[in-house]
Amino acid sequence: MSRVSVFGLEPAAYTRHALHGEGNQWVEKNCYIDVWIEALHAAGLEPLALMPFTLASDFDGDQWTFYKPPHGEIQELYGVSVQELNVYKPILEHSLYHAARGRLVFTEADAYFMPDTQGTDYHAHHTKSTIAIESIDVERRELRYFHNAGYYQLSGDDFVKLFRLEAEPDPTFLPLFAELAKFDRVERLERAELAARSERLLSTWFARRPAQNPLERHGEQFPRDIEELRAKGIDAYHAYAFASIRQCGSNFELLASYLRWLGGPYEAPAAHFDAISLGSKAMILKGARAVNSKKPFDFSETFRELAGSWEQGIASLGELLRA
Repeated sequence: MSRVSVFGLEPAAYTRHALHGEGNQWVEKNCYIDVWIEALHAAGLEPLALMPFTLASDFDGDQWTFYKPPHGEIQELYGVSVQELNVYKPILEHSLYHAARGRLVFTEADAYFMPDTQGTDYHAHHTKSTIAIESIDVERRELRYFHNAGYYQLSGDDFVKLFRLEAEPDPTFLPLFAELAKFDRVERLERAELAARSERLLSTWFARRPAQNPLERHGEQFPRDIEELRAKGIDAYHAYAFASIRQCGSNFELLASYLRWLGGPYEAPAAHFDAISLGSKAMILKGARAVNSKKPFDFSETFRELAGSWEQGIASLGELLRA
């Protein structure tokens, strides 16, 4: 057979993780954590245990943290080793070699050639996004990959263009950043042991939480941002909203889902972080209306509620972790 595959998956039969179910407020989080959720899930591992790091997400002034799981914690929880891949030859050659040995290559790719982005970027916009290459068939020109909320396939001319198979040599073309994930020493812990390891990480990340309430600081900045974005237009707002409000809301939904997975007394702080996720979802729409309208909008009450939810969630979680 010409196909090489890490997990032997079929797109039509693939069932994505519950974190990407339609019942979530944010089905897609960000391209990097989304890919890891599905890659771990496909390997028979529980990605929820990886989420303590979301406690440290912060408002950085022009954006919220583009949150990514630490590689050391992926290894600690699952035994999966992650390293940067030195791309010294075409990424297709690297991917064929490593997929044949049961390894995933995570790489930046152009969403213009990825049919799962139909309606947004596919054959419309050249945008960078992270994928994990799971299966390649060079003869059929087919690629199967994890991206955003699922597992997909592209083929034909998209395969050719994505891998630049017919492109002339270009000394100015920069190789795409890539990482290599090795599953040869994977650990599938019992749920109790996995939760215990994860809970220890939760205590570490609690100590790394923002020193000041990030929702308060975002609330102070937000009216100034809206005024600038009115002059730039709705497309600029959507880019801003993805980098700020969406990263905030999806981050806290993941944190809430993680705490519910731990269960028991962690349900209480989870409810407060869920409130941030829900409020952020509403804020996306309110912000768009504010940019499109010349009418004044007052966001102060909304941000007071979001900031209050963060304070209550942190206080509730702190009581549990100090107990």
